[in-house]
Amino acid sequence: MEKLGGLTYRYRKLVLVLWILVIGISMVFALKLPSVLSGNGFEYNGEYNETRNLLENEFGQAKSSIILVFQRDSTVNQKEWHQYINATIEDLKQFDGAKSITTPFDREGMIKEEFAYGLLTFDKKAEDLGKEIDQLNTILKNKQGLKVTMTGEPIIVQDLNIASQEDLAKAEMIGLPIALLVLVLAFGGLIAASIPIVIGVVSILTTMGVVFFFSYGTNLTIFILNIVPMIGLALSIDFALLLINRYKEELHSNSVEEAIKISVATAGRSIIFSGLCVFIGLSALWFIQIDIFQNVALGGMAVVFISAFCALTFLPALLAVIGTRINKFSILRLTDRKTSIWHRFAKFVMRHPVLMAGLSLVILLAGLIPVSQMTMSIPGTESLPAKYPSRVAFEAFEEHFIPKDKRTDNKVSIVLEAEGDILIPANLRKVNNFLEEISKDSLVDIIDSPFSATGIQNEEQLSQLLTLGQKEQTAPILDYFVRDNKMLIDVYLKTTDHSAKARDWVRDWSSRDLDVTANFGGAIKFEQEIFDEIFEKAPYGLLLIVISTFFILMAAFRSILIPLKAILMNILSLSCTFGIVVWIFQQGHLGIEPVDIALILPVFVFTLVFGLSMDYEVFLISRIQEFYLTSGDNTEATISGLTYTSKIITSAAAIMIVVTGAFAFTGVMPIKQLGVGIAIAIFIDATIVRMVLVPALMKLLGDWNWWFFGHKNKGQAKHGRKPA
Repeated sequence: MEKLGGLTYRYRKLVLVLWILVIGISMVFALKLPSVLSGNGFEYNGEYNETRNLLENEFGQAKSSIILVFQRDSTVNQKEWHQYINATIEDLKQFDGAKSITTPFDREGMIKEEFAYGLLTFDKKAEDLGKEIDQLNTILKNKQGLKVTMTGEPIIVQDLNIASQEDLAKAEMIGLPIALLVLVLAFGGLIAASIPIVIGVVSILTTMGVVFFFSYGTNLTIFILNIVPMIGLALSIDFALLLINRYKEELHSNSVEEAIKISVATAGRSIIFSGLCVFIGLSALWFIQIDIFQNVALGGMAVVFISAFCALTFLPALLAVIGTRINKFSILRLTDRKTSIWHRFAKFVMRHPVLMAGLSLVILLAGLIPVSQMTMSIPGTESLPAKYPSRVAFEAFEEHFIPKDKRTDNKVSIVLEAEGDILIPANLRKVNNFLEEISKDSLVDIIDSPFSATGIQNEEQLSQLLTLGQKEQTAPILDYFVRDNKMLIDVYLKTTDHSAKARDWVRDWSSRDLDVTANFGGAIKFEQEIFDEIFEKAPYGLLLIVISTFFILMAAFRSILIPLKAILMNILSLSCTFGIVVWIFQQGHLGIEPVDIALILPVFVFTLVFGLSMDYEVFLISRIQEFYLTSGDNTEATISGLTYTSKIITSAAAIMIVVTGAFAFTGVMPIKQLGVGIAIAIFIDATIVRMVLVPALMKLLGDWNWWFFGHKNKGQAKHGRKPA
């Protein structure tokens, strides 16, 4: 590492020129990134997708649809109302991008008092309708007291993209100025304070430019716009903070070149270990075969690697050029560490280790209580800010035109397959037996089938009607329900939105051995597969994180107890975080309207924060180890390590809390929950855990902290001490 520092110093100008070229090229592609993002990322290749393909390819159901919600004020009479709808329909004749257009006058019940709706279907997926939506925006016009609003999956996907970009800009406007203020307080000068911001921006721009090329091999979700800056800015500023702090220390007694070499050798080592922990934490998401988790793994791992590489090359080269001028433009006088509040606090914790450890554990365990009540759901329309037109229009559409017992969230679509024509009496008998069996289930509310549509329960009579009856009577039924050897059945369950009972129901029926082949689809089947994939695969990822973190920290500190403590305390602090998030969002405290916890939150927060919080563990324990190897005194080493790193850890944590917590003021609910969750987790980790619990346990365990299979470290050997 010292050689890397020496090379970076020697070729500092070349390194900076190369980085400037990389930044310029990356910026071009980073600006293009939003154009290749689409969807909410919840794509999974399972039975739901197979059934959806059957419905699209064989039953002619559209790949996507846009709902036009018409609305009039009470001041507009019915004649003007109908004229406006007719005029809109006429305007739509110039639009040729739809598979079909259903107007409010085509079916009974599509106009009700002050609301009406139309339907446009498409042979493209929702995320591929950008041009069509833009064209419709120019065609559809509002008038005084009259308006038409587009909604449905394609519009909501696009609005989520727009909202995510707006949220990113808003979070940066909030986070960056406060982060700069924290850095000024940490370093006392404007030059030193501004460098980490520069490193953060460089890391994010470079990563987003690289991520653009990932779009050629995989589908990228819109949430990557928030995830990459959230992780990248916080992590790269942390790395820069650590290295600059060490560089400023070394400048007091060394030349610029020596200060660079020592800083890269010491702080650089910590950056590598902490970056490796975060990298592995994010790699655990690869186990979950769902687009959004793969995306976050891809983008997150990229930004971790680039942030660490930037901190170890671009930053030392920049510091080498700046030299001693880093201390110019100082506006605050920094206090002597030995008389600082951090030194006094460290000595207090070490004098009362049992009290401080006990108090910390009580607080963390109290935060765990609400975790058992956590209810998770997949983000949908409710993810958008409440006032977004597409969300308002969709809620109005459901309220006025879709009965509560026949909404998408309660629906399971089942495609039954038989040998030969599905309409022969023998096959209809199998279908009827299936319907009779499923109707006995207490969770089933309504079943739509050819039997219910005709009111005929006798298989022979139904077969004759559908095969020999008048086409005018049977055509709509056949068109919707029947295709050769296949029949569509719609089952509506007596459940609330995102019900665990509904997921259990569809999982149970999907696994049963039935007389006919049954393919299950619909929103409930979709949720069941997503939940099952996460709950089945996440433990493997978590196991990877725990085991790899243990060995990384064991190799870094040549200790058994230190990595064990770090892992256990991380799990405890993260569990406490989840409890607080449930208390805030699900139970509706602090002015938040009660809402389910986004399914992505526990997995993302665990994988992200487990690695990020190891930054502080590595920063703190590395410095304690340095002092311990010199003195052999565990207590004094802990006090000195805490004194030297407390300010930098709290500053780094404050920046991360500001950067991630700024997303609390954004509108997309999953991102809001994720930002708040990470901010709370970092706050707990950097205060209760890292500043109190860790040193208290270091004191209580004494020299046993440094035991490594009977090995005596240098400090112990020097003083002839043995763990006791």
